[in-house]
Amino acid sequence: MTGGVAYAVAGGQQYGVAYQLDGATHNNPQDNLNLPFPFPDALQEFSVSTSGLSANTGMHAGAAVNAVTKSGTNRFAGNAFEFLRDKRFNATSPFALTGPDGERQNDGLLRNQFGGTFGGPILRDRMFFFGGYQGTRVRLTPASNIAYVPTPAMLRGDFTALASPACNSGRQVALRAPFVDNRVDPALFSKAALNVAARLPTTSPDPCGKITYSDSDDENAWQSVGRLDYQLSGNHSMSVFTRATVHKEDPAYRVTGNLLNTSNPGGDKTAQSLALGDTIVFGSNTVHSLRFAFNRTAITRSQEPFFDATDLGIDFYSYMPNEMVLTVLDGFSVGGGTSTTAKYDTNSYQLTQDVAMVRGSHQLALGANVAYWKSLQTSHQRSGGNWSFDGSITGLGLADFMLGRLAQLEHGGPGGANMTQLYMGMFAQDAWRASSRITVNVGLRWEPFLGQ
Repeated sequence: MTGGVAYAVAGGQQYGVAYQLDGATHNNPQDNLNLPFPFPDALQEFSVSTSGLSANTGMHAGAAVNAVTKSGTNRFAGNAFEFLRDKRFNATSPFALTGPDGERQNDGLLRNQFGGTFGGPILRDRMFFFGGYQGTRVRLTPASNIAYVPTPAMLRGDFTALASPACNSGRQVALRAPFVDNRVDPALFSKAALNVAARLPTTSPDPCGKITYSDSDDENAWQSVGRLDYQLSGNHSMSVFTRATVHKEDPAYRVTGNLLNTSNPGGDKTAQSLALGDTIVFGSNTVHSLRFAFNRTAITRSQEPFFDATDLGIDFYSYMPNEMVLTVLDGFSVGGGTSTTAKYDTNSYQLTQDVAMVRGSHQLALGANVAYWKSLQTSHQRSGGNWSFDGSITGLGLADFMLGRLAQLEHGGPGGANMTQLYMGMFAQDAWRASSRITVNVGLRWEPFLGQ
C-alpha cells in the first residue's frame, strides 16, 4: 500500500475497506480506495480487522486497516536501506521474443528501492521529530506481449491462411461476401485501414500474423514522511504529520516507438497528507482525541501523441487530437479507454473527535467525524472515438478491419465532473466485560448519506 495499491480483504471489495493513518481517515474520496501509506520503515504499528468491526469504523463494511507513523524519542536513531532486483535473477517467459542467438529475451527488470529514516529529540522529554525518505526506480521491458496484425498475404487480399484451422483453434472459417475462396480484391480495402497497417510493426513469417513484442514499464517514485510530537504536559500532547508520494511514468509509446504500446499510458501522480492531532488524558480512565486532516491527490494520465481519425483520412472530429481507440477482435489494439489523456484532482478535509472512557467493566467510546471533499475530473475516454471491429461482417476481425467494416463507434466530448460532498458520522461503542469469559460489544452509528 505504500505505492497506493489497493487490496480486497476477507473476500470484500477493494473499496469496502476503511483506512486510518494516525487517527485520521485515509481513503481517497475519488474512488474510495486507500491513499498511499508510509513505507514500512516509517510505520510503528499496523493492524487489520476483518470481522466484528466497531461502530467507529463507518463508511466501509469489509474491513478496517489502522496504521501509526513512527515518532522520535529521546535517543537519536535512524537507518538506511537499499533493495535491488535484477533481470539476471528472474525466470524468462516462454512467450518472450527470441534474439538473433536463439535465446529468449528477459524482462529487462532493474528495480532499485532505497531510503532511510532518522528521528530524535528537539527538546528532551518535550519535543521529538521523525523523518523518512524512500525512492523507487524501476526499469522493465516485458517481452511477452502478443498481437495479430495484417500479413503481406492479407495486404494482397489473400486471407486463406488466416481463415484456416491453424489460425482458428482447429476451426475452418469461410469468410462471407465480398470474399470468394477467402480472397478479396485489395482495391476494396479501406484507405484508413491501410494507413494504420503501415504504422504497425512488421510481422514474422507467421501466417496468422502473430507477433510478440516488448513493452515498456519504467517508473520513478519517491515518498517523504515527517512527524513532529510535542508533549505540553504529562497528560497533554500534540502531533503534526506530513507525507508526500510522487509517482511518474512515461508513456510506453514514447519509449519504444511501437504503436501497439499506446495501450500503456504514462502518469504523473501526487498524493499529499497533513494531519494535526491533539490528545488529552483526564485522570486514569478518560482520553480525548481531536484530529484534523487534509488529503490531496493530483493524478494526470498522459499519452504520447500518435494519430487520430483525421490523420487516417476519415472526416471525423476529435476532441483530443492525436489520440483514438482502435480495437480489432483477435487482432490488435491501438490506445485504450483507460489509456487516454485524463486528469483527476481531489481535496478532502476532515475533523474527528473521539472520547474513550473506562467505567467499571465498561469500555466506552464516543466520537464524531465531519468531512468535506471536492473532486475535479476530466477524461478523454471517447474524445477521439472508440472504433471496434469484431468480425461480425465477414467472420474475422482482421478482415472486417481491412475492409473498413466497423462494428461499433463510440464518440463523445470530454467527460467531466466537478463534485463536492459533505460527510458526517457519529458513534457510540461499549465493550462490556460481562465475566472473565464473556465480552459483549455493542455499538450504534448514525451516518446519513448526503448526496454529491
